[in-house]
Amino acid sequence: MKIMFLIRSLGPGGAERQLTNLAIGLRKLGHDIAIVTFYSGNLLADELTDAGVSVRTLNKRGRWDIARSAVKLLHFVGEERPAILHSYLSTANLLALIPKVFYPSLKVVWGVRASNVDFSAYDWFAKMSFQCECLFSNFADLIISNSIVGHEYHRRHGFPHKQMIVIHNGIDTELFRIDEEGRKRIRAEWKLQDEETLIGHVGRLDPMKGHSTFIEAAALLIKKGNNIRIVCVGEGLSAYGDDGEELRSLASQLGLGKRIIWAGSRRDMPAVYNAFDVAVSSSRWGEGFPNVIVEAMACGIPCVATDVGDSASIIGETGQPIIPDDPEALAIGIESAMKGRDNEKRAILRQRIVQNFTLQMMVRTTETLLSDLIRDIPVVLSRVDQAL
Repeated sequence: MKIMFLIRSLGPGGAERQLTNLAIGLRKLGHDIAIVTFYSGNLLADELTDAGVSVRTLNKRGRWDIARSAVKLLHFVGEERPAILHSYLSTANLLALIPKVFYPSLKVVWGVRASNVDFSAYDWFAKMSFQCECLFSNFADLIISNSIVGHEYHRRHGFPHKQMIVIHNGIDTELFRIDEEGRKRIRAEWKLQDEETLIGHVGRLDPMKGHSTFIEAAALLIKKGNNIRIVCVGEGLSAYGDDGEELRSLASQLGLGKRIIWAGSRRDMPAVYNAFDVAVSSSRWGEGFPNVIVEAMACGIPCVATDVGDSASIIGETGQPIIPDDPEALAIGIESAMKGRDNEKRAILRQRIVQNFTLQMMVRTTETLLSDLIRDIPVVLSRVDQAL
């Protein structure tokens, strides 16, 4: 198959990483893969080109540079003649429909990654984009959601059920694994004592991620006498940047001081997860399938997550979902997860991921689905793996 992916950029986000993994996985299976991005300067581009995946850019000049970008995308599609144009996220999904007008045989596949978005936290453009997606969703040949909750959310807002399917994200469980040496290295870098419990939060600086709830919960735990340190990892959270100034001010007001580490973006995430004693996802809304939970669990790290997106079904019986925006409840959940970090528990956490959410599962399922779509074989829609 010849498949072209379309996405805004190839930065450090979860959707970008999943697309990269999928593209490389499909390339290894012998498919001809190209990726087109809106903007240049892509962090993951070298990894893709090394794997034989073509990466091209529209060099979009801003939000409203639509007509020129559409013409350039048409040019790329005309040159490459892919059988499938697979887009990720709202603006890319809408732009992907334009080539279909000129190439009717082109199959357009949308990727939706979110659920229950609170648009009041963003500017009007985000809401308008979603409304346009809802309006034009019938023109997509197939819509892949990475979560059950995201599937239901989009269906309620007018997306066509008959064209939707769920394929959960998958991770490389050989990369994300239990690694004691990596744990020691990161903890030494962050000057952590053996007796200190490290509570980690991974996520870009965004209102949906609930960083303030996490910080408030950590302050409550420290007041109770818990010997903990906390770390915030993610884009926009560097100790030397200005993006997270409000969060740093909050941490200071709550007396966290040197108890908090602002780690910024990291490229050694398997070792970072291993340094944690507990991983926390405090998202308030919008999550579909939080990669953070799956990656941490694959490293044998217990996770505490708010009941947003598919978090509850990922964690399963290994934990209890927490009400969003509730620091007290989150603190109780973290304190419970801190009790015991034995090898048996770590193995159980990892095994759940190995059995249900591997990269190989995601790639093979997607390959079969796209192959059937090209051959006009009716897609068997599946909303949920009932075993989870």
